[in-house]
Amino acid sequence: MDRAEVPRTVHPPPAGPSIRFFVTVRPRARSPGHVSHVSSHSPHGQSPLRTVQVLGGGSAVSSAHVRSLASGLVARGVRVTVCAPSDADGRYDFTGVGAHHVHVPRSSDPASVASLRSACADADLVHAHGLHAGFRATLALGRRTTPLVVTWHTRSYAEGARAHLLRLLERRVAKAAAVVLGTSSDLVDRARSRGARDARLAAVALPGPGRTGTGDDQDRPACKVRAELGATARPLLMAVGALDRHRGYDTLLDAARAWRGLDPAPLLVVVGEGPLRSVLQRRIAQEELPVRLAGRRDDVAELIAAADLALLPGGPEARPVLAQEALRARVPLVAAAVGSVTDLVGDGAELVPYGDAGALAAAVTRLLDDPARCAGLRERGTRQAATWPTEDETVAQVLSVYDELTRPRPLG
Repeated sequence: MDRAEVPRTVHPPPAGPSIRFFVTVRPRARSPGHVSHVSSHSPHGQSPLRTVQVLGGGSAVSSAHVRSLASGLVARGVRVTVCAPSDADGRYDFTGVGAHHVHVPRSSDPASVASLRSACADADLVHAHGLHAGFRATLALGRRTTPLVVTWHTRSYAEGARAHLLRLLERRVAKAAAVVLGTSSDLVDRARSRGARDARLAAVALPGPGRTGTGDDQDRPACKVRAELGATARPLLMAVGALDRHRGYDTLLDAARAWRGLDPAPLLVVVGEGPLRSVLQRRIAQEELPVRLAGRRDDVAELIAAADLALLPGGPEARPVLAQEALRARVPLVAAAVGSVTDLVGDGAELVPYGDAGALAAAVTRLLDDPARCAGLRERGTRQAATWPTEDETVAQVLSVYDELTRPRPLG
């Protein structure tokens, strides 16, 4: 039977109130308007919508989002296949929320593209998460008419000749996608400048507590967390992110050198792995900085909740996990005033100029000495976090895009 003859709709959640989704360029309190409903139950005999979710470079932000999205889609009767390396399924347990997992390496070589092409053979829609995932999905789909949705979670950086290649890659992916979903207004603008036919703002909700991570001691008290990190009698500062360029780690270590003279000296714990680990560790040792590189952890939310302050010196993410977890956990946040971060946190964080180690160190010192200022940040941060979309609202918006792209075409 021709595909146009079989309408495909998506199911609403099993129970509960109707879902609303709000998208704004600048965070604000939700209004009762802009209601977006998902389709009603499919009539008897219709096949469920079949989607393929493609993961790219293994970003924690996109991986956690795909798990949350897969859970919501499966609950609404959508068939979900997640194409990602096996280690990603081990960490994020896509199969545990009802999705089918297909191992596809993080590569654009012919074998990986062929595996992805096979996984997409029966899909009604393919949704790629990240620029590189979008490129692989474009190669896998080839001349097929299967709708492609691409979510841009982060902004990519390159210099010299690689910058030209990056622009070509972005243009290829933007033009191939039926819809590009940008998690910030600057990413939407970037997609449009690269030739996207349809680029929309789609703020991604932070998955709720307990959705990821497999530790056996998930709810241990903050005092125990601090003891494990060696911060029982000193302030604990937390930073999270891959140890790579464009995240402001040089600035962070410069600031740590400034506050190591405090009594007691705060301990900065950096969670994440990456190519700069040996360089950063060497500098920490040479300068005797009060900094610990904790590596990759599955209990990031607990670590942040146990901290006195959270620090975000930079980064490519439009909606950094650290910023969201800190405000949700009522932990005062000091962040570089870059890009969409200012929109995300509003007045709920202490903002400093990007790359200004003196301003960062001064902000940390000021907050550690001023409990009232910290209390004010906690209250404003809580109010700001309440304006962010929920997971249900994120799923509802994505479903509305799917429904739009797979709506049956008129016959004749």
